[in-house]
Amino acid sequence: MEPIILASGSLRRQEYFKLLGLPYNIMPAKLDEKPSPDQTPEEFTRDMSVRKINAIIDRLRGRIPRWIFGADTVISVDGEIFGKAADRDGAKAMLLRLEGREHEVCTSVALFSGKNQNIDCRTVLSTVCLTPLSDKEIEWYLNSGEWQGAAGSYRIQGLGGCFATSIKGSYSAVVGLPIHELYRMLIENGYQYGA
Repeated sequence: MEPIILASGSLRRQEYFKLLGLPYNIMPAKLDEKPSPDQTPEEFTRDMSVRKINAIIDRLRGRIPRWIFGADTVISVDGEIFGKAADRDGAKAMLLRLEGREHEVCTSVALFSGKNQNIDCRTVLSTVCLTPLSDKEIEWYLNSGEWQGAAGSYRIQGLGGCFATSIKGSYSAVVGLPIHELYRMLIENGYQYGA
């Protein structure tokens, strides 16, 4: 199988690539990840996924790779997009907004094919409900440090899963990489994988 450039430093995405047996090279795209006020979560994550790919293409200066994969995940509640908290206080504020209610998790994935010279981008929306949290539970979670680098300041695949009462949609998309969509993209764009 051909290696795929993973335009992300996300350990979760790397773990999924390993789980799926996909060869990859890590080349994180360093971009400003702040949404504009008029963007929906879908518009923002699609834009970021494609921008990550384009940043890698620009960095390679004319050496067009066979495959590049970009992804982005955000959480939204009441129309507000939550990315990654800058600090502990920001993480606490996010958790206080999310606890005891449903929120939407939006993940977009994009695959660049050097052969076809196109970018295939897809978006998955899921809904997660967190249980009401006590001040003690929030402090326990913040002390774990797991909130760092996580959209919405929690990781459902870790300790944050203790607080999730339901998920409607794709669990792997909530983690940060919708496996089904990745598989379909690879097959439909001519990557030699699977059956």
